[in-house]
This record gives sequence, structure tokens and C-alpha cells, in this order.
Amino acid sequence: MHVDMSHRVRLAAALVVVAALAAALAPGAAAAWQLTKNGTVISYDRRSLMVDGRREIFFSGSIHYPRSPPDMWPELIAKAKEGGLNTIETYVFWNIHEPEKGQFNFEGRYDMVKFFKLIQEHDMFAMVRLGPFIQAEWNHGGLPYWLREIPDIVFRTNNEPYKMHMETFVKIVIKRLKDANLFASQGGPIILAQIENEYQHLEAAFKEEGTKYIHWAAQMAIGTNIGIPWIMCKQTKAPGDVIPTCNGRNCGDTWPGPMNKTMPLLWTENWTAQYRVFGDPPSQRSAEDIAFAVARFFSVGGTMTNYYMYHGGTNFGRTAAAFVMPKYYDEAPLDEFGLYKEPKWGHLRDLHLALKLCKKALLWGKPSTEKLGKQLEARVFEIPEQKVCVAFLSNHNTKDDVTLTFRGQPYFVPRHSISILADCKTVVFGTQHVNAQHNQRTFHFADQTNQNNVWQMFDEEKVPKYKQAKIRTRKAADLYNLTKDKTDYVWYTSSFKLEPDDMPIRRDIKTVVEVNSHGHASVAFVNNKFAGCGHGTKMNKAFTLEKPMELKKGVNHVAVLASSMGMMDSGAYLEHRLAGVDRVQITGLNAGTLDLTNNGWGHIVGLVGEQKEIYTEKGMASVTWKPAVNDKPLTWYKRHFDMPSGEDPIVLDMSTMGKGMMYVNGQGIGRYWMSYKHALGRPSQQLYHIPRSFLRPKDNVLVLFEEEFGRPDAIMILTVKRDNICTYISERNPAHIKSWERKDSQITATADDLKARATLTCPPKKLIQQVVFASYGNPVGICGNYTIGSCHTPRAKEVVEKSCLGKRTCTLPVSADVYGGDVNCPGTTATLAVQAKCSKRAPSASAQ
Repeated sequence: MHVDMSHRVRLAAALVVVAALAAALAPGAAAAWQLTKNGTVISYDRRSLMVDGRREIFFSGSIHYPRSPPDMWPELIAKAKEGGLNTIETYVFWNIHEPEKGQFNFEGRYDMVKFFKLIQEHDMFAMVRLGPFIQAEWNHGGLPYWLREIPDIVFRTNNEPYKMHMETFVKIVIKRLKDANLFASQGGPIILAQIENEYQHLEAAFKEEGTKYIHWAAQMAIGTNIGIPWIMCKQTKAPGDVIPTCNGRNCGDTWPGPMNKTMPLLWTENWTAQYRVFGDPPSQRSAEDIAFAVARFFSVGGTMTNYYMYHGGTNFGRTAAAFVMPKYYDEAPLDEFGLYKEPKWGHLRDLHLALKLCKKALLWGKPSTEKLGKQLEARVFEIPEQKVCVAFLSNHNTKDDVTLTFRGQPYFVPRHSISILADCKTVVFGTQHVNAQHNQRTFHFADQTNQNNVWQMFDEEKVPKYKQAKIRTRKAADLYNLTKDKTDYVWYTSSFKLEPDDMPIRRDIKTVVEVNSHGHASVAFVNNKFAGCGHGTKMNKAFTLEKPMELKKGVNHVAVLASSMGMMDSGAYLEHRLAGVDRVQITGLNAGTLDLTNNGWGHIVGLVGEQKEIYTEKGMASVTWKPAVNDKPLTWYKRHFDMPSGEDPIVLDMSTMGKGMMYVNGQGIGRYWMSYKHALGRPSQQLYHIPRSFLRPKDNVLVLFEEEFGRPDAIMILTVKRDNICTYISERNPAHIKSWERKDSQITATADDLKARATLTCPPKKLIQQVVFASYGNPVGICGNYTIGSCHTPRAKEVVEKSCLGKRTCTLPVSADVYGGDVNCPGTTATLAVQAKCSKRAPSASAQ
């Protein structure tokens, strides 16, 4: 059933009551949460959530409003809907909305009401995850810093101060959403709300007090009377009427569902990739693996999956949690820039179409399971009297393809895959058979890199001494307590006196400074000279910076610029986590080791450049800039540049820099860290997104603070394209899912020829200008790097060029006859591989 949201808004009260009563009287059904005159009743039973008493399946995607500028929101939502989603999910981020106690910000990128209204305008549902602790790889898990300073507070347990502030914020958010009529019960798009987040492991840590807290949170949430169901993710024993949900990669195999058998199986986080931190090598999750997991979940009775993330976006400024990079879930179906990542986007779109084709059987059919062999099974939903049936043929073996027999017919099922038989006879989708096109992302040198590439610098003044610090303690103080999360940086300074007989006598002995830190990174100076850098890791944040140095007779000065890479976002007792300098000692002295831990330490919070806001146009006029010199630690750099023409996304290639922060036109872009190499010898993030909405056509200002060493004049401005499109498809693939439709509950073909076909489609306003590669037989490789096999057909390129050149889209048969392939060639996989290039005109050279 198509759910027309505009119709739902106009439902008469009598119809709503009738629908709600029908839902309540259905066998095993849970009663509707609230009856309303002008809204939608959201209820549920074991099979699914219900919209006005009607079961429905839900394909949802996470898109977080603060991780993309508002001008991107409409296109992101539209692409999500085009990809087969009917729901958008987002967290609510407490620390951006209430950065100071009682001071609220719901403007610009933080305008959640505008975001939900855009979802409604696109005729989609929404899910709001209020938390207000959210984790989300977001700074402090979304909790504002000022909470740490509330007397006697303990986060996320049966603690009255925490509960009071949590309840206050939750009710403020709910009031804003209610005032905008955004809940389904009011005619809005929001059909589910989440309280707390992945609490189960904390409940074990806090024991009885944790159990009391989670019950309180559930009752507090239900008491807000929003008229829709509440959920808790990763909370097996969710209290009362709160629905527990699953987070993970394979919820169809790892989660049995709610213990309350009147509640549906909902998957709130299906991880489309692995979020990455500084120090991580590249990683991905394939489209085939995600499709397998979703098909598996629906085959065991699930009826809602939420892709976390569908578009990850960017952690701008200082919003990322400890060690988390600015780019977030770049491997999602829509990448960091909002471009289609193929085949992930297209393969999941096809899966959604297949499952929608089977909706009647999934929601009303009788489930059954048939073992077909070791790690082989069929899961069936059937309404025999209506001849409605769907079967999921599963091969859980990760090594071997199989041909299995189901209801007297043979079916080829590749390893680690599921074939969907929409009428228990016809294969309409295979998770391992990708019919969607592929694409390759390329980065292109922009002329603006060299135009006016003139850099200036401002030295972060002199390395401070102890006597200059106004905050003095015997031991080094906690960095978080000093910064209040307003900056990443704190100077720690101390002085000590050495007598002549303290100095090492032997030439082979050098004095060494050892700075033990709680995290996350530091730069050390001794007597105004650079001594070295050190840092921890995501797994081991504490570290020791250990460097040789030259000391002198008399008074010596040590200064350490400690920096945070964000606050922790998970775990018990989050309010007690520490960062910054812990212990300091000098070794190699003739008199032995000198422990400076209790020597008396001065602290200077933040940088001079931050205090003067020299990254803003007003602030940069308050200091004197001079011609830039490369490879200077603790230096601010700036240059002006024009915005590259066109509409393609813009990135900065920062590979020649060290570690620091970047700003464009006063807006924080994020932390960069080139000097930290992962196990494969490269930085984890080299390219940084600059949204076009942050820029002016002319005279933009890029400002960097470099902690270590770097060459700013070699930074490149690039544009991003996905104009290299590909197909890689075998004759064994089923025909495209659009080849079938359901009429009168039966599956019928919409095409005369139900053979596999390959379709190539360029981005809007672009045409296929070049066929870079074409081969039929047994080609191998990935988009952008295909090679011919031993069964290559030389005619393939000619055939593809004739069909595709000059067109925005073309469809190619996958058949040996068309390309002159030898069906008897040893090793043939009967596969067609094509790479084509799209552009508005003849392609030009590009830089990767």
C-alpha cells in the first residue's frame, strides 16, 4: 500500500478511531498509543509498525542535520527517497543546542525543525533519537560540557542532578517539535522517538542504580504524551511499552527480537561502513554484504531497517569525538559530499524494490523455515488461499556457491547470499548479483590552487614561561577542566634549577624529557627550543613523549602545548575522563632522575590566535601578518582564494601539512592530522570538504593553525566528481527488479525479455563522452581498474560505443552473441565489464 502522507494529515477523526480500534482488536496487536483528530495513529504488533491500523515496512536512513549545511538537506533527502527509503532518522545533539546552560541555538545547521519539515515535504516518515546521550562519534556523546560542573552529578544513572537536566532538555526539544506539529499524532512525519542510547552495557556497570535510571527514563519519555511509540536501542529489557531495537551489522542473526512478543523487530542501526578515526587504514563494507544482512533480517520477520549512516557528512569544527576524523561514514550510500556511491546506493535501491514487491506476503503471510542442507535454508511467508508467497533462499557458506532445490526447482545461490523469490518461484533479486552500475570518485586540480597562492603567517607568540601563567597548581591540572571544551589547547609550563654537579659528565649520556599524558597529543619545548611531538591513539589515549634535549646550568624552562582530539563519547563515568599532562621527569642527570610532577605548574588556556579570533575577518586585522615561512611549529597561516567554478564539491588536499585546525571564512572545517600515519604509511584523512555554501565567489580566506611542521604553499584545491561510471554484470544475474510488478497479488513480468541487462547513467546534465574499457568474457577488477581476461572479446568496445556515446543513459544486453563471446572458452564467467566517462564536453586531464 502506498502511504499518502498528505491524505493522512486530512484523516477525519472517525476514520482514525476506526483504524485504531481495528489495530487494537487484531490478534496479538498492541493498542494504539493515542487517538487524535487530525493526525496519524502509529501502533504495532509483532509483524510491524502500523500506520492508521495498516502494517507497513520501513526503509530508513540516518542523515544528521548538523553534519551537512542546510542547502544540502533537500537534495540528500530527495536522493534517499529515490534510493527507496521512506523514513529519515536523526539524533538530537544536546551540546550544540544548549552549549551554555540555559542558552539555546536552533539556527542554521542546527535547525532541526526545518530539517523535519523538509522530510515531511518529501512525503517521508521520520525517526527522532532524542538521547539526549547519543554517542554518535560526536563530542562528549552529545552531552554539553557544563553538565560536568553540576555538583554531585553522575551521568546516565539514578542521579537526581543528571535526571533533572536530562528531563528539562528532553521536554524543551519535544515542545519545539510539538509546536511545529511534527509528531505523526499531530499530522507530522515523526513516527518513532528514542530515549537513551545503547544503555545495556552501562546498566550492567551501574547495576541496580542503572536499572532504576532506565525505568525512570522510559516513564519520563512516555509521560511527554507525544502520541507515538518510544524505542530504546541495544536494550534487551526495555521497560514497559518501550520497544527494544537492534544495532549492529547482522541483526537478523544476532538478535532474537523483543522479549515482548507483541512488539515488532526493528533495526535502528545497520552500519553501512565503519566510522574511522585518525590512525585507521581504509576500510569498507560491501553493497553485497549490507544487502545480505537486510534480506536476512526481513526473512526472520524484521520489517524496519535504518542505515547508519545513509549519508555521514562532516564533523565540522570541534564536533568530533576523541580521535574521530572530520569525514564521517564516507563509505555510506551517499558519500561525504552527498554523491551517489555506487553500487551501494543502487544495489540497496533494488533490494528495497524487491522487498516492496513482496510486502503483502512479508506482512500477512504465515512464516515457515525449511532446511535445505548445511548452512542452506528457505524462509517462506505464504498466504496459500490467495496464492501469495515469498521465499528467501539463503546460502550462509562463505566459501562455496551452491545449486539447491526448492519446491522441485533448482536455484543457483552464490556463497554468502540470499535469493528472493517473489512468488516462491521467480528470482527477482540476489544479494550477491549486482545489477546497479558502479562509479569511481575522482579529484580534479582547480586553477584556484595557483591563483594568488600567497601565504602569510602569524607566530603564536613566544613559548610561555611559568611566571606568565595565571593558573598555577602543584601538579598539572586536567585539560578538560581547564578548557571547558572551548578550545583543544592548554600550555603547561614549569621551571627548575640545575647546579653544575647535576649535569651529566659522560658525553654518551644525554638528558631526556619524559612527559606522560592522559591524552591526546602534545608538543614540547625546553628553553624555548622545540623538543618534539607525541600522541596517543583511539585505543590507548595515554602516551609518553620522550625526547632528548639540551639543558643548562641555572634555571631551565619546560613548556608543553597539550591538545585534545575531542572528548570521549561513550562509557560509564564519562564525567571523570581526563586529558592533558600527568607526570613529567628529566632523566640522564648526574644526580639521577628529576621528577617534576609536583614541581608546580602554570597553565595558559587556549591560543593567542584563538583568543583574538584571527580566523575571522575582524580578528585577523588585530594582529600583524608577515610573509609565510614553511615548517614552523605553532604558526597561523592564511591565504585568499576564489571559489572554483561549477557545482562539483570542493576539497582541500592537506597532505603537505602536519597537525592542526582549519577555518574558511571564519567557519571551522575541522582538525587535520597528516603526520599521524596508519599502518599502511599514509594519513587517515588527506582531503577535507569545504561546502560551497561556506564560500563566496571571490576572496575567500583560508586560515590554518599548524602545531608541528607544514608547507602551506603546496596545499591543493580540488573538485570532486563521480563521472567514471561502470557496469560489471554476468548472464547469471536475474533481470533487473523493475522487470516485474505485482498485480492482483500476483507477480507479473513487465518486460518481454527477462535476461540480465546493464544500464549506464550519467549524472544530470552530462553525457557519455568516452568508453574507456569494455570486455565480455572473464574481465576482472574494480571500476576504474578493469583488466581483460583470457576470454576477452575485441568487439565489445565497438558495440558499447555504438549504443552509448553521446547519450545520458544506455542499456546493454549481457549476452555472448552480442559481443562475439565464446561460451565454451575455459574460465569464462559470461560477464560484461564497461567503464565510461561522463562530461558536459570532451573530457580533460584530471589529477587523482
